Amino acid sequence: MTEKIKNFEDLRIWQKGIEVVKDVYILTKKFPKEELYGLTSQMRRSAVSIPSNIAEGFRRYHNKEYKQFLYIVLGSCAELETQIIIANELDYINENDKAELIEKIKYICRMTVKLINKL
Repeated sequence: MTEKIKNFEDLRIWQKGIEVVKDVYILTKKFPKEELYGLTSQMRRSAVSIPSNIAEGFRRYHNKEYKQFLYIVLGSCAELETQIIIANELDYINENDKAELIEKIKYICRMTVKLINKL
């Protein structure tokens, strides 16, 4: 039996988004200090945007508004994926960390598209 989702914290997609945020913060702690206001800050903001927009959209009264926030999630995922590739190219993160994080982001994207289609 499917349980009714009562809060955004119950959504697997939001939970996975929080996981990505934690991963990004851990990885970016190791970035060079000169990147603090550059790539580090940008990656953290992109990552935080994912679960934040899922939560904000969930609390909207209309599905049309919710969908708009979910489209922002897709954009933030693409932005973060690009930044991860850049970080890898600059040797700030290794190939394994890059692959792991990108797979999580792609999973969130797939879930987001499914949710948009359900709405």
